[in-house]
Amino acid sequence: MRRTGTPHPSPPPFRLSGQPDKAKGATIGAAVGAGLVLLGVPAAVSALGFKAAGVAAGSVAAKMMSVAAMANNRGGAAGSTVAVLQSMGAAGFSLGAKIGLTSTPGPLGAAAGAELFKGKTTPGDNPE
Repeated sequence: MRRTGTPHPSPPPFRLSGQPDKAKGATIGAAVGAGLVLLGVPAAVSALGFKAAGVAAGSVAAKMMSVAAMANNRGGAAGSTVAVLQSMGAAGFSLGAKIGLTSTPGPLGAAAGAELFKGKTTPGDNPE
C-alpha cells in the first residue's frame, strides 16, 4: 500500500551537544578538588597551631600534644596523629603525600564539575 501526502521530516543530525562545556567543567572541578586538598589541608593544620617553627603556645595543637604526652607517659609516640600533624606543619607535604592526597579529590572534582556543566551553553555556542 502506497502512502500519499507530505513525507515525515528527517531527524536532525546527531551532535555531541554540551561536550566542550562538560570538559571545561571537569577541568575546573579537578583543579578545585586538588586545590582544596593542596592548599586547604596545610592551612587547616596551621590553623590548629602546627607551625613551621613548632607548636604554637595556647593552641589546639598544644592541647593535643599535652594530652598525647600524658597518654604516653610524658613521651610522644612516633607515628601518632600529633606527630604526623607536627611534621606536616613543620615541613609541609612530601611529593608522595601530594600525589596520594590529590588522587581522589581531583577525579571527584572532575566528575562533579562535568555534571554541573552538563547541558549548559555559553553565549558563543551555536545550537545549529
